[in-house]
Amino acid sequence: MKKNSSEKKRHVVAWINKAEWDQVRENLYSKDVSLQKFALQRISAWKARSAHSSPVAVDCTADLVRCQVLDRSGQLSGDELILLYGMSLVRFVNLITERQQGKIARPLRRLAGNLNIPEWVVDLRHDFTHRKLPTLKRCRKGCKVVLEWLQQEYWSRQLGGGSDEGWESQSEEDEDPRRQEDQLMARQKEMEAYKSARQLLTSYEKEQFQTLDQLQDYNLGQSPFADMSWLLGEIKQFSLEASDMLVDVLLEDGFLVPTMEQLETLSCNPSENSDPTQPRIPQIFLRFWLPLLKILNSESFVHVLLEKLFAELKLLREDKASHRAFFLSAWTSELLLCNNNKFEYHFETKQQKKNRLKDRVFVNRIQLRWQQLLTACLDAPCISTPHLLQLILDDMEHPPPPETRQKLLRLCSIYTQAARSEGSSAPEQKRQPIYTVESLLEKQKHHQRHVVTDRSESSYDHKAADDLAEKAKALQGSPWQVCTDKVQWKNFPLGKVPGQSDDPSSLMIENYSTMRVFDQPVEPESSSVQQVPGVSAPTRTAEGFLWSQSDLHRLKSGLVLF
Repeated sequence: MKKNSSEKKRHVVAWINKAEWDQVRENLYSKDVSLQKFALQRISAWKARSAHSSPVAVDCTADLVRCQVLDRSGQLSGDELILLYGMSLVRFVNLITERQQGKIARPLRRLAGNLNIPEWVVDLRHDFTHRKLPTLKRCRKGCKVVLEWLQQEYWSRQLGGGSDEGWESQSEEDEDPRRQEDQLMARQKEMEAYKSARQLLTSYEKEQFQTLDQLQDYNLGQSPFADMSWLLGEIKQFSLEASDMLVDVLLEDGFLVPTMEQLETLSCNPSENSDPTQPRIPQIFLRFWLPLLKILNSESFVHVLLEKLFAELKLLREDKASHRAFFLSAWTSELLLCNNNKFEYHFETKQQKKNRLKDRVFVNRIQLRWQQLLTACLDAPCISTPHLLQLILDDMEHPPPPETRQKLLRLCSIYTQAARSEGSSAPEQKRQPIYTVESLLEKQKHHQRHVVTDRSESSYDHKAADDLAEKAKALQGSPWQVCTDKVQWKNFPLGKVPGQSDDPSSLMIENYSTMRVFDQPVEPESSSVQQVPGVSAPTRTAEGFLWSQSDLHRLKSGLVLF
């Protein structure tokens, strides 16, 4: 007999009724520590009743609230709190994103972006797992942000009586056992493919770094050696089977997006040629990956790589000018420039042309999916978007009309607050028009403030000149003088002046003479004692004994002053 639809939606929960669930929710987010402890005790009872079917969101909330309770108690040290926060945040990211994995293993950053989890929370989890432990301040901030996310995405949604999301519960009792087994097998294959891709790319990096250490004058980007040829063949074969997986791993930090340690090893200064409006890959880093990119060069691979580059840029919602965003935009620019034949070099020799083309990922023109690239570029706005948009519009086979292109570029520059990348010299394009009434009012206020500032600065200059002349007159005839140079005194520590040597011996006195204390002139004792008429003894001005002249001579006989 089939069950009706209402019976299929029913499931057993650990709480007694809706009132108990509401009470626990309110106590968890209360500022009273005693109420929070009571809520944690109720959740412990729920877990004892429900065994392994406790909702993931409830477990994560309890772990993070427990961290806050122990933090406020003052019983744990800073290092202990950091480890406690770290375990809770790592469990949160892993458990929430676990059910989002599909047949192909995807990076946690992308899965968290789909769930509206801030990217820096995933980076915080990465620091706990692989790098130096973050500070306690960052841990507390991460705990606060995650608790707010849980309140919005789970606790508030449950108030309406809606059904649980897929990540909210670990219970899989209603799923088909065969389907569970198929999903488990598919996930295992994905994890094996992911590990294989990372292992191949890591081996490629090790071979390149070893070659660079052995031959300091080795020109990266030349034909690979015999040891590298076999590895490149393995990577190419893997790309034929799982190109999406290989591209996903390539775009992780440490590969096409280098770490600061990798740039230092390659003697590459990240500050050079790092204009975010027109990003370009450093030449030595480009040549580091050229052998691999050239062996993978195909129309389908370039399509996948460009689409995933724009998809990764779209996930960087908050940090648009980060190190990762710069290199993602720079690789996108390199691929588009390889396909761009707008600039022709008529006067270069064959050798110059050969040297210019050897640093390209591919030489022959590829028919790219221009409409999809245009949409993806506009969906991932960043400071480099005007430059990338200009490259796409210049290279399209059927571009929009010139007027439409100008409007699109103008709107893109306004949205990203970036300068135009085409470098046009037309005066009407250089002017910044006023688009709203608020802009006009703001401009008028700015002009008024500028006029008032100019007047105040003029009066201040006259007053400063008078003060300077008065000080110079007062110091006339003395060894001191007023400094009229514009010196940035904030750059000098206290007690140091411009031009002073750092050698401590410069503070020593060059000429000095010795004199015994005994030879110093001493006033007569009678001059320092007040005589009162009718009193034979001297009047004492303070309690205690007064030194006599003979006592002072005995004390000063052995002292020498410089």
